[in-house]
Amino acid sequence: MKGLVFFLSVFLFHLTAYAQQYTDSVYRPSIKSIELYNQGKAGSLPVINLNSGDKLVLGFDDLTGQTSNFYYTLEHCDALWNSSRLAPAEYLQSFTEDQIINYKYSSGTYQKYVHYEIIFPNNNVIPKYAGNYILKVYEDGDQQKLVFTRKLYVLNSRVSVSANVVPSNNVQYRQTNQKLNFTVDYGQLRIQNPATDMRVLVMQNYRSDASVLNREPNTIRGTQLVYNNVNTNDFAGRNEFRYFDMRSLKTGAHGINRIYQDTGFSVQLNTDANRNGQPYEFQFDNNGNFFILNQDGTDPRVDADYARVYFSLDARRSAAEGTPYVIGRFNNFKPDANSTLKFDAASGRFTTMLLLKQGVYDYDYVWMDNATKKADDTVIEGSHFETGNDYQLFIYYRPPGARWEELAGLQQISTTKNQNR
Repeated sequence: MKGLVFFLSVFLFHLTAYAQQYTDSVYRPSIKSIELYNQGKAGSLPVINLNSGDKLVLGFDDLTGQTSNFYYTLEHCDALWNSSRLAPAEYLQSFTEDQIINYKYSSGTYQKYVHYEIIFPNNNVIPKYAGNYILKVYEDGDQQKLVFTRKLYVLNSRVSVSANVVPSNNVQYRQTNQKLNFTVDYGQLRIQNPATDMRVLVMQNYRSDASVLNREPNTIRGTQLVYNNVNTNDFAGRNEFRYFDMRSLKTGAHGINRIYQDTGFSVQLNTDANRNGQPYEFQFDNNGNFFILNQDGTDPRVDADYARVYFSLDARRSAAEGTPYVIGRFNNFKPDANSTLKFDAASGRFTTMLLLKQGVYDYDYVWMDNATKKADDTVIEGSHFETGNDYQLFIYYRPPGARWEELAGLQQISTTKNQNR
């Protein structure tokens, strides 16, 4: 009987894990300013090469101002961010979790917080396989007390990729869309069926809401898989991101109208206009990214302050038609209750306030239509073929007989030659 109970418990555990899809989420409102990037460059994609010296940096703030017993672990996932249903001992070397013991208290700030930071892989947590991993941070060693999750990638580069961006094949969208064609050469890999052994995810500006999963190639030429179907990987070019510069709370900068100071800092941004239907205008941006920076101090991790940032949008639409949301990588491009703007009858604008740490932030607006219930940022921002965007191609490979998918290739291409983007 005990053996049967154990078997059923393990079966139910794997069944639950299989049904769960992971994403970037925060489960406690006191957790802010989460950064996860390759140690080589702040704000970069959280990707490391398997069995290399590459490191990832994770940093975040807890605005309770009190220290907590935070732990973290990794879970291997497939291309669609479902659990791979592997036991932790299968995909992790050494230990299966580690405590976050590196923290500092904020210094000289109105908003008190504790900044936590870890660098990994380390002696305690080392991924064994390539692929997608979800990073889980939780309290007291109890994964039921989940604090937040973040996606990261472990790469075992085994394929080569060539890609280019062209105007849409659809004449209607040639001025607004960017179409991606690419070829994957799998070389010496054992590929029995390209439709099942290899999948390619194409993503624009690291946005999961702007991604396409390619399940099979359009053409096969020897070891080359060609993806050039006229109807796929056709993305709205969108517009250059809006941005504001809050590196200093003593003087104004781009995008800021006024800065107030009482018991804390308040930043009033310039009112944003609806850009749909306007001609394309180049503007330098960071393709949706954000960077924690502080010109008023020496270490933005602990001396950058928080400010109440007020957004204002002249949407040229009414609240009866829909609702706008402000999104960027700082909130994982999520149109949710935390990013919604409400209509202010007095000003005729949509407004909201977000508590943000000093730095530089890219953002844009998504419109949720009341009739269609669909989110679309081109309604407010417009869309242009000329827009500078970065595209990421994630190539997933399932080895023969394996129960998981590896990340066998990762290629990033830009629609602009500006190397500073």
